[in-house]
Amino acid sequence: MKYLLLIISLPTQTTTERVRLWRSLKASGAAVLRDGVYVLPESDAALQFFNETALQIDKIKGSAYVLEVAEHSTTAGFELLFDRSADYETLLQDIAELRRSDAELTQQFRLLRKLRKSFKSISDIDFFPGSAKTQADAALTEMERMLNKRLTPGEPDAVSLGIEQLSTQDFQAQVWATRTRPWVDRMACCWLILRFIDPQARFLWFTPPEPCPKHAIGFDFDGARFSHHQHSVTFEVLLQSFALQTPALLRLAQLVHFLDVGGSAPEEAFGVEQILWGLRNKLTDDDQLVLASHAVFDALLTSFTEKG
Repeated sequence: MKYLLLIISLPTQTTTERVRLWRSLKASGAAVLRDGVYVLPESDAALQFFNETALQIDKIKGSAYVLEVAEHSTTAGFELLFDRSADYETLLQDIAELRRSDAELTQQFRLLRKLRKSFKSISDIDFFPGSAKTQADAALTEMERMLNKRLTPGEPDAVSLGIEQLSTQDFQAQVWATRTRPWVDRMACCWLILRFIDPQARFLWFTPPEPCPKHAIGFDFDGARFSHHQHSVTFEVLLQSFALQTPALLRLAQLVHFLDVGGSAPEEAFGVEQILWGLRNKLTDDDQLVLASHAVFDALLTSFTEKG
């Protein structure tokens, strides 16, 4: 492993600039070798960051040098400078505290998203990830699963029966049924069905253990024609079933997956969640809720398609 060094000297009168640079270096994950000497594992991003930082220092009449350190016995201990175990341990303690909390569900979700953001901030600068990262990620995912179960009772268990390849031509002008009070996965499924599978679809809402109407195609509940499969949520299963796996839809699927069952958070996740949460709390009619959510998914698809 090679490393990059940033050696700096700042004018004594630049207090504001010192604080700004210190915050920037800390956010980058740079370790301190000694006063004025910072180190990062070699990468294109690290080199760009150190070079940009050096230019900023030059503008305030300081001095900065960026050096590459070749692999040597003296660099063997550098990896320890980037140990994030203590940060993950603090995060695990916060997750445990959230599990014990009796706060309202809305507040718990808000706290959970803050913890997920904290996890991302740590993992972004965890250059040598190990078991601590895996443990924290698993704890967050389990917490997300528990809260989602409370938010949407009757969430289906995943099955492993295989995914049948189907044609949209055989699913036209159908009645589709799912649980009442849809959340992200079911909202996205309704949008996908209308936009790409069955433009004349009608939706029925029911509350388990009430049985699904026999004439309807069920989705996102235990025993439904389309539901969770292994590690895939229902939206992902529909994409696979009808061969709709375009790059833009797959990116949208990552977002739906995270908001439904947790995992790695796409950058848009928290903003989209707030919008959909607001719609769900404002609109009590499920048909109106799904219709309103379509504008969100349409906008996301356009954005993902244009950005590639």
